[in-house]
Amino acid sequence: MIERYTRPEMGRIWSLENKFEIWKHIEILACEAQVELGVIPPEDVATIRERAAFDVARIEEIERETNHDVIAFLTNMAENIDAGLAEGDPKPSRWVHYGMTSSDLGDTALCYQMVQAMDLLIGDVRRIGEICKRRAFEFRDTLCVGRTHGIHAEPMVFGMKWASWAWAFWRAQHRLFKARELSCAWGAISGAVGTYSNIDPYVEQYVCSELGLAPDPASTQVIARDRHAHVLAVLATVAATAEWAATEVRALQKTDTIEAEEPFAVGQKGSSAMPHKRNPITAERVCGLARVVKANAQVGFDNVALWHERDISHSSAERVVLADSFTATDYLLSKLEWILDGLAAYPENMKANLDRTRGLVYSSRVLLALVDKGMLREDAYAIVQRNAMRVWDDIQHAKGGPSFREALAADGDAAAVLKDAELDAIFDPQEFLGRVDAVFERLAGLEF
Repeated sequence: MIERYTRPEMGRIWSLENKFEIWKHIEILACEAQVELGVIPPEDVATIRERAAFDVARIEEIERETNHDVIAFLTNMAENIDAGLAEGDPKPSRWVHYGMTSSDLGDTALCYQMVQAMDLLIGDVRRIGEICKRRAFEFRDTLCVGRTHGIHAEPMVFGMKWASWAWAFWRAQHRLFKARELSCAWGAISGAVGTYSNIDPYVEQYVCSELGLAPDPASTQVIARDRHAHVLAVLATVAATAEWAATEVRALQKTDTIEAEEPFAVGQKGSSAMPHKRNPITAERVCGLARVVKANAQVGFDNVALWHERDISHSSAERVVLADSFTATDYLLSKLEWILDGLAAYPENMKANLDRTRGLVYSSRVLLALVDKGMLREDAYAIVQRNAMRVWDDIQHAKGGPSFREALAADGDAAAVLKDAELDAIFDPQEFLGRVDAVFERLAGLEF
């Protein structure tokens, strides 16, 4: 069951094979554009298109000597394009990379990889959002206690947690869409310092159009790294959103709470020492990987400021953080999808926890009822708090004693104002939920 949500596509996107395949495609497209400009003979481009190929092992072998990945790639491509030609014959490979610089190739390909990766993440987030919306309505009427500061607050419905997550992942989806458009889908083939000194802007336009990218309106030698920083920041925000949901699952699965529980697969073991354990390890994994993605965002910010038209201080760092952040985000979202789709909920425990504080969670309604009767808020607060603290003290010390309602009924100041029937109405949890329909009416219109 766990592997249902584990997909290999993201790893393929960031593989060397995919990167070099995109590089090859860009170089062929650039040659095609040069044909239309009359720079390259059509027959040479036909040969390039037919024979262009690469071998990762051979590229790595060449790079060990050249210490330059693009030159190693181009050298290997040339070996394949020109193979079998007689000595002295014109070599079609001479047109590959014509007028271009390394960043024209690398940056355009990197943006294309980010687009590919973004499309996967958008699908991940959409599925999670749809699960949250569906389960929000599943638990529309499931009563539970709300908690603020970790302390019982007022009654609510379990479906509201899911509704909050549904909207959060809707926002995440739109952030990813916007980042795809604003910061990923760009290309630049503008030469050594961005002046198109040795290449016609048409080549850039042609290549970008074929790849579904937009030409960077003013690149230097590189596509400005504020775009990449934005992407990493969005990934960090999406990961933090997933961490929020996973943290709530972990909190609800505590033995003292046990209102919900992540799936426990057949054959799974919880602890090497304690066979009874069913630990929320997958939710913990989501939280742990979210920390990595959030930390990687700082590298993106540091990569924005480059020397003059460019240096390559960004290159080594982003080769790690971009692939890692996209891959980790995809993985943690797949695990969260599995958790939320199969999350077990225990309404009986929710009701038991709601009643655990002997009615203290109704204190706000008691306060307002006394105010409605004409009592000053300060006086009403004092009456409610002194009775609540007595009950709380009994609970904390595991003593018997009256419930909060019983304490109020025995308090002369409260009983003089609130009759038994009024107290019964105050201590009805449904009285808190008369307007909660507004939340679910809004959620009904939510589309991913």
